[in-house]
Amino acid sequence: MNLEFQSGPYIERLRNMGLNNINNVKLLYKNRWLSVLLIVLGVVIFTSCKISYSFSGASISPEAKTVSISYFQNRAPIVQPGLSQYVTDALVDKCKGQTSLDFVNGNGDVNFEGEITGYNTQPRAVAADARAASNRFTITVKVKFTNAIEPEYSFEQTFSGYEDYDSSLNLSDVENELSDTIIEKIIEDIFNAAFVNW
Repeated sequence: MNLEFQSGPYIERLRNMGLNNINNVKLLYKNRWLSVLLIVLGVVIFTSCKISYSFSGASISPEAKTVSISYFQNRAPIVQPGLSQYVTDALVDKCKGQTSLDFVNGNGDVNFEGEITGYNTQPRAVAADARAASNRFTITVKVKFTNAIEPEYSFEQTFSGYEDYDSSLNLSDVENELSDTIIEKIIEDIFNAAFVNW
């Protein structure tokens, strides 16, 4: 056996490669611990965050578990039968569909109450012959939102929505369709004011 060959440059190279592999293992071991540390830190940060997010865009405190929605009385000068129930049901459906809050009678962690204060139509634009070319149909709802968990998000606010329609039509011809569209917008605005806090 040639001892000179064993102690030559090839053996030295093999020794250096062995040291490099050990250094690589040490570096890999350190990186693994760093990765684990970052994952644990990320989990802690996200689970300790006060606000929880949903696909609807709603940000509701994880401490809030219940909601109550009082019947919206119709106090508008023109009282449309069934409108109170329709507005109340629309808000209930929105909260059921977009949150995981449980409904309760009485006071919940968050509460909605309010009334319909406006339901009217008026001329919008005047044509060349001094007649109205279009009318504007408006519904107004006053809402008091109470957040017992985060009182800074409580509010009392008026929400209004409208749709224009051709003046050659009677309101009764388009009332149901326009009401649906307006109330959908108002309910969206109420929901966003209550739960989309960013």
